[in-house]
This record gives sequence, structure tokens and C-alpha cells, in this order.
Amino acid sequence: MSMFTKRGTDAVTAAQTEKETKESAIVPFGSGTTLKVRVKGVADSVEYYAYSMFGKVNTFVPKEPAERNVKGYITTNPTVWDQAADLLYADANAAKTAGDETKAEDLRKQAYLYKGKPKYLVGFGNLETGADIVVDLTPKQANVVFAAIKKYEKKISTLAFELTKSGSSTNTVVSLSPILDMDEDLTEAERANFAKAGEAPFNFETFESCLYVADEAEQVKNLVIAGFDIGRLGLTYGGSSEQQTQATEPDVGF
Repeated sequence: MSMFTKRGTDAVTAAQTEKETKESAIVPFGSGTTLKVRVKGVADSVEYYAYSMFGKVNTFVPKEPAERNVKGYITTNPTVWDQAADLLYADANAAKTAGDETKAEDLRKQAYLYKGKPKYLVGFGNLETGADIVVDLTPKQANVVFAAIKKYEKKISTLAFELTKSGSSTNTVVSLSPILDMDEDLTEAERANFAKAGEAPFNFETFESCLYVADEAEQVKNLVIAGFDIGRLGLTYGGSSEQQTQATEPDVGF
């Protein structure tokens, strides 16, 4: 099998043919960031469950995520990461039963690292460009944003907002505040982009390009990288040691 996919004129044609690629609409939203935005709709958001291991495995979402009830508990189809977390929680319960609370607490902390964590993608119109953008928020941050949107729901089509993040670590604060005097506080270009952003509703397909999706094979590889004994799940990973220590795709805003 050749490592080349096209030869000669076929290669030239392929190189000159524009290929449609989806650019991610997600924007960096670190502490100290302020974005001027238009809220295009009161429900332009999606929930997802993120998996990662700080310093080892970058954030991903499973290609076939577990099914969950309204409270977020898994009902069917747990991923291999969910199964790893369950095993560690079982180990913690066994240690607790044996009277070793210190070991039990350590195992519970390990198990938590493998659990999927709820997060939210929220869409806005960007007043800098007029294009749709997406920000990635924790549940606590998203609740603040959703509460502000609810508060100004009746005026949502006439107000611009400042979306701000400040603080650090567990003290990070996100706010969504209306810009009450748009003539005074927005530039002419920003007012034009406010109008542009209101020409069409937010396209939910935009969310599809914002997350890194891992199939089960990659999830197993990530477990190895994270340091979990996949043999406990009846799994094997046949990659080389170099592959097992290689980082996954770059993070996308988490």
C-alpha cells in the first residue's frame, strides 16, 4: 500500500480544489476577557459532558456518550472512562468498609478525575465582527449568564451586552451585563455589527465544530495515558510506548 493518495495531475487538481472545512466558532474566554455581544436567542446553548486529565489528556467528548437522566446520572451506555470511575469508586467503598477512610478518600478523588463533567456551550453574536461565536462555561458560570438573559428577555433584541470573566481558579466570576447606552458606549462599527448579528438566528450546527470528539479506541488510549490499568476493564492497548505517552489533540477552550 502506497503512502501517497494521489499522483501527477490528480495531485495538482486536488491541491487546487477548495476543500470545505468547518472552523470552530469557540473563542478564548480566559480571565480578564470582556466580549461585547448580542444575545441572539434566549436558548442558544447546549450541555455536554467533558472528559480530561489535567496535564495528561486534553478535553474530549465521547463519540458515543453515555445516556443520562435529568439529574445527570448515567443510565445506559457508560464510556470506558465512566467504567474506570465506577471501578475506583467501588475500590473506595471497599476501603471504607475495611476501615481505611484515608485510602477511601484518595480513591474517591482519583475516581472523580475520570468522571465526565457537565459544561455548556453558549452562542452569541460578536459585536467586533458581527459573526456568531461560542463560549465554553462551567455550570456555575452558565447559570449566571442564563439568569441575566432571563432577566432581560423582553428587551433582548434591543440590548447589547458585555460578557466578562474575572478572577482565577475557584474564584473565577462570569457576568453578562447590558450596555444601556448603545449610542454612547458602542462604536459605529459595533452598532452595525449588532444589527448584522440580528439578521439571522443562531445556527445550532455551529456547536458541532467546537469540541474534540474521541472514539472508543482513542478513549482507551487516553486511559493508558492517564495511568489507569485498562486490564481491569478487560481491555488491551497494542500501541507502542511512544504512542501511549503521546498527548491527544490540542485543547479547544477548556
